[in-house]
Amino acid sequence: MLRNEFRAVRQRSLQLAAPLSNEDCCAQSMPDASPVKWHLAHTTWFFETFILEAREAGFRPFHGAFRMLFNSYYNGVGSMHPRAQRGLLTRPSLDEVRAYRVDVDARMLRLFDAAAPDAALAGLVRLGLQHEQQHQELMLTDVKHLLAHNPIAPRYDGDAMMPDAVPLGLEFIEFDGGLVEIGHDGRGFCFDNELPRHSSYVAPFTLASRLVTNGEYLAFIEAGGYREPRLWLAEGWDKVAAGELAAPLYWRRRPDGSWIEFTLHGELPLDPARPVAHVSLYEADAYARWRDARLPTETEWEFAARLTGIEAGRLHPGAAVETGPTQMFGACWQWTSSSYAPYPGYLPTPGTIGEYNGKFMVNQYVLRGSSCATPEGHARASYRNFFPAGARWQFAGIRLAR
Repeated sequence: MLRNEFRAVRQRSLQLAAPLSNEDCCAQSMPDASPVKWHLAHTTWFFETFILEAREAGFRPFHGAFRMLFNSYYNGVGSMHPRAQRGLLTRPSLDEVRAYRVDVDARMLRLFDAAAPDAALAGLVRLGLQHEQQHQELMLTDVKHLLAHNPIAPRYDGDAMMPDAVPLGLEFIEFDGGLVEIGHDGRGFCFDNELPRHSSYVAPFTLASRLVTNGEYLAFIEAGGYREPRLWLAEGWDKVAAGELAAPLYWRRRPDGSWIEFTLHGELPLDPARPVAHVSLYEADAYARWRDARLPTETEWEFAARLTGIEAGRLHPGAAVETGPTQMFGACWQWTSSSYAPYPGYLPTPGTIGEYNGKFMVNQYVLRGSSCATPEGHARASYRNFFPAGARWQFAGIRLAR
């Protein structure tokens, strides 16, 4: 079982890289995004550093410099190459990184064959696989940001994407609230930031039946939403005034006034039925105020999401076609009004691996759900994604609450 999971996840990363050229895989479009080559190497580094180094008899690293080059942020491991300079790593080559993956995969499989994995090993392997699935989503969002900077608007996926149907009307669904249990329920995998499960009081609230659409957000733009300071948080308005925010990240206005959107399928006419994506917390909050609504808290979101199924994604979010609450998963991550902070009684995983989540619990906001780029099987109601308020390159959308 674990062996099959390992091989499937590792193969999926290579499949995601397959449509790209060597040049695509080596470039970095901004400090927050990493080259695909780096993602392929770093996810391999995780298994070599945290498992093979401690468990493999006669351990020898594939390459001594890789410990530093592909360390992301683990200070307990040692020094690391600057994040903003990952795109300057023309060496090792992509072929060498692929060879690194082959080598580490073979050594991991030999480790599985030597003896049945104990609970500690199995836990580390599953953490590594969930970590790689996070990077699989980042591979798609990072390469989208990269390709969007190319004036010829290259496609990651050549399949045509037809316009979606008109979405269902937006309704507000009532929830009684009360004393609820929040956090991971103990079934299956979770990250440490989803623990401990705890009681929380939720006042009665209403939640939008679906995500805000491109058409609805376009109405906000045309009504002067980006020109009205009363709608904006101060930091967001500073960015608007500086010309940094004027529309969602990949929207582009044609000379005739119509809008197009860059997608992983290339440039397409803006589809009013699809959910708006690639907006910051500032934009999500301003839009909610314009609609006389607000963003949900993460507790409200999780309470509502436990009543829904998990939908599979694709390479671009699709329109809502079912009665709500729908699009909780598989379309866009959804901004909440909750700061990313520890749950009562939170304890990070012991050791260096504990740097994974806890140390980032400052100056970030929680996003819930999953996106069209999230790997199948990776989403769950208790999952806590987090980004700074200005982040836009992820598939982040808007769900309203009152």
